[in-house]
Amino acid sequence: MATLGRAGRKQQGFFRGVFDRNKNRPPPPAFLRLPTSRQTFRLVIALLAFIALAPPVFFHFRLRRLQQLQLRKCGWLNHPPLVCAHGGDTTNAFPNTVAAYQSALRSHVDCIEIDVSRSSDGVLFALHDRDLQQISGNHTARVGHFSMKELEKLDIIQQSALEFGEQKIPTVADALTLVSSSVRQVILDAKVGPPSYERGLAKDILSVVGKAKCRNCVIWAKSDSLARDLIKLTSDVAVGYIVMKDPNTGRRSNLLRMKGARVVGVYHPLVDEGLVRILQGRQKKVYTWTVDDVESMRKMLVEGVDAIVTNQASLLQRLMQDIRGECREEGFSLPR
Repeated sequence: MATLGRAGRKQQGFFRGVFDRNKNRPPPPAFLRLPTSRQTFRLVIALLAFIALAPPVFFHFRLRRLQQLQLRKCGWLNHPPLVCAHGGDTTNAFPNTVAAYQSALRSHVDCIEIDVSRSSDGVLFALHDRDLQQISGNHTARVGHFSMKELEKLDIIQQSALEFGEQKIPTVADALTLVSSSVRQVILDAKVGPPSYERGLAKDILSVVGKAKCRNCVIWAKSDSLARDLIKLTSDVAVGYIVMKDPNTGRRSNLLRMKGARVVGVYHPLVDEGLVRILQGRQKKVYTWTVDDVESMRKMLVEGVDAIVTNQASLLQRLMQDIRGECREEGFSLPR
C-alpha cells in the first residue's frame, strides 16, 4: 500500500507539472484562436454586406465598360466624317474623269478629291502621273511632259475597260465647275513635277480656285514648300500638309510642323487615338487616306477622324449605314 501510495503521488505530481507548464505557456497566435461569438457575428455581417454589395458594384463597372465600348463604336455618329471619293467614283469610271465625278455625285458623297498636275504650257489638269502612264502606255510619262493639246487628245477609252459616260481628262477649272457646288468639300491634291515644279504653282492653283469661287476647297500637297507658299498667299482657302512614313527611314513625318495649316492628311495606318487627339487639340482637321478595306474603315470611324478618302466610297457609305443601325438597336442616342 505504501509503494502504491508513492507511485500515485508521483503520477499526481507528473500531471500537476504538465498542467503548470500549460498554464505558463503563451497564448496561441491570433489567427489560430477560435473567434468569439462577437467576432463571429461581425464576420457574418461583413460577409453578408459583401454578398449584398458585390453584384451591384460588378454590374456598375460592367455597365460602364459596355457604355465605353458603345461610345467608342458609335461616338462618330455625333460628328460623322466626310466620305471623300478619291478621283471620283473609280469603280465605275477612270479616275479624275467627268464620268468618275458624275458617278460619285450620284452616290451622294460628301467630298471629292481631285488630283492637280500642271502641263508643260502651264494648264492645270485633273490628272495623276500614275494614271497618265496607264493611259499613254509610257511608264515614265509625267503630266509636265505634255502640252494642253496633247493631253486633250489622249484616248482614255482604249486604255480603260470602264466605258461609262464621258471619260475625257478635264482641266481643274472644269472639274471644279462640275463638282464644287454639289459636295460639302473638294480636296485638291497638288502634284509637283517638271518642268516648273513648285515655281508659280501655288499662284496658279489659287487663281483657278478663285475663278471657280470654290469656297469649300481644301488644297494639300506632299511638298511642304508648296503648302507653305499657299499659306503665305491666302487665308481664305484651307491648306493642308501630309503625314506619312519616310520611304527611306520608315519614320513618321512630324505631326505639328506647319503653322497656319488647317487640315492634315494622314496615311491611314498611322492613325490612332493619340494622333487624332493631338491634331484636333491644335484645331487641325484629320483627313485620312486612302482607306479601301472594311476593317480599316471601321478603325478610322472609331478613331474619330474628320474625313476618309477612299476608292470605295459606296462601301464606306454602306458600312456607316450598317453601324448606324446597330447603334440605334443598342440604344445609342443619335443626334437629331
